[in-house]
Amino acid sequence: MSINRYIVRSTFVGALGGLLFGFDTAVISGTTAGLTHAYSLSHNQLGITVAIALVGTVIGAATAGSLGQRYGSREMLRLTAILYVLSAIGCAFAPSWIFLLAARFLGGLGIGGSSVLGPVYIAELAPPKLRGRLVGTFQINIVVGILLAYLSNYLISLLNLGAREWRFQLGIASVPAAIFFALLFGIPRSARWLTTQDRLDEAREVLEMMGSPNSEAELADIRESLHMELNQKQASLFESTGNRLRYGKPIFLAIAIGAFNQLSGINAILYYLNDIFAAAGFSRVSGNMQAVAIGAMNLVATLIGMTLIDRVGRKMLLLIGAVGTAICLSIVAVIFATNQHKVLLVWALVAYIAFFAISQGAVVWVYISEIFPTRVRGKGQSLGSGTHWVLNAALSWIFPVIAARSGAYPFIFFAGMMVLQFIVVLVFFPETKQVSLEELQRKLKIA
Repeated sequence: MSINRYIVRSTFVGALGGLLFGFDTAVISGTTAGLTHAYSLSHNQLGITVAIALVGTVIGAATAGSLGQRYGSREMLRLTAILYVLSAIGCAFAPSWIFLLAARFLGGLGIGGSSVLGPVYIAELAPPKLRGRLVGTFQINIVVGILLAYLSNYLISLLNLGAREWRFQLGIASVPAAIFFALLFGIPRSARWLTTQDRLDEAREVLEMMGSPNSEAELADIRESLHMELNQKQASLFESTGNRLRYGKPIFLAIAIGAFNQLSGINAILYYLNDIFAAAGFSRVSGNMQAVAIGAMNLVATLIGMTLIDRVGRKMLLLIGAVGTAICLSIVAVIFATNQHKVLLVWALVAYIAFFAISQGAVVWVYISEIFPTRVRGKGQSLGSGTHWVLNAALSWIFPVIAARSGAYPFIFFAGMMVLQFIVVLVFFPETKQVSLEELQRKLKIA
C-alpha cells in the first residue's frame, strides 16, 4: 500500500506531539542557573523544580490511555496541546516559584499524555505494513525535539537578555504547541476509535481516506481485535501458577530494562547538561553550544541504532552500550574528581550519548513490547514504562543535591550501574532478534 497525503499529514501531526515531548523535557537544561538566581533556589529546590514535571508525566501517562479510549486519541491530543501552551506561558510569566512548579506540572501532564496518545493515534491510523515505520517517527521526533531545545537555548543565550533569558527559553515552547493544537483540527479521528463507538460508517470513510484496499475487511478485523482486547483486560499480569508468578521472568526483564534506562543517568544528564558544563568551567554560551553538539549526536546515534537493532540484536546492543557508557561515565567522574583534563568532558559526554542512543535508546521500548504475551502486553508495557518514569523523577530530583557534594559522585554511581547492567543482561536477558513471539514465550517458560 502506498502512502497517501492523508496518512502523511496524520502521521506528521501525531508525531509532532513527540517533538514537543522532547523539547519540553530538555529545555529546562538551559534555565537552571537563571531559575536558581531568580528564586534563590537551594539544590533540593532545584531538583524539585526539574522533577515536578516528571511527576506530572507519570500521572499523564497513567491516565491518558483510558481517557483516549473514552474520548478518542485525537481529542485528548488537543488537550495535551493546550497543556503545553498553558505550561509554556505560565513558566514564562511565573511570578513565584510555586507558580512555576504548577506550570511545569501542567507541562508534565502534557508530556505524559502525548507519550501515550501520539503513538497510539499513529498506530490506529497507519496501514499494517507501514505501522512500525510510521510509529517510529514519534521516537525520532522526541530526539529532534531535544536537539531543538538545546539549539533554542543557545540562540536565545546569544541575545543577551540578562535575567529574563530563562523566561524566553521556557516560553518559546508555546509557539510550536499552538501550531500543534491548530494542526490537530485538520486530521481525522481514528477508524479504530470510531468502531468502539459503533460509528461504523465514519470508520469506513476514514479507512477509505487512508487508502485501504478493502475497507469492509479491515473494519471486520478491527471489530475482531476489539473483541480480543476485552478478553485481555480480564487477564492479570501477576497471575500465579503454583508457587510462582506466571509472568515472573518478563516482569523482571521489563523492570530491569526500564530501571537501567534511567540508572544510566541519561535524563539527569540531559536535564542538567548546562550545569555540568558550568561546573567544569565552561561559560554559559559555550555550555549551550556544547549541548547542541550532544543533541545532534543523540539524533544521529538514534537513527543508527534503529538500523542496527534487527541486525546486531537487542542483547548485543545492550551489552555494547553498557560497556561504552560505563567507560565514558568513568572518564567524566575522573575529570570531576581530579579537576583536570576538562577539555575531554565534551568528548566523553558525546561518546556517552552515542553509546546510549544506539543501545538503550533504540532497544528499551522494542524489548518491553516483545517479552510479554499478547494477553498482558499492554499491562507489561505500562509496568516497564512506569518504572522508567518513576526513576526518572527520583534521579532528576536528587542529582543536584548529590552533585553539590562532589561532581564526581553521580557519575561514579551511574558507571557502577552500567557495570551491573552488563552482568544482568549477559546472564538473564534472552536475545529476541528474529525470534517469533511464540518461541520467545517458550524460552521464558510462559507458553
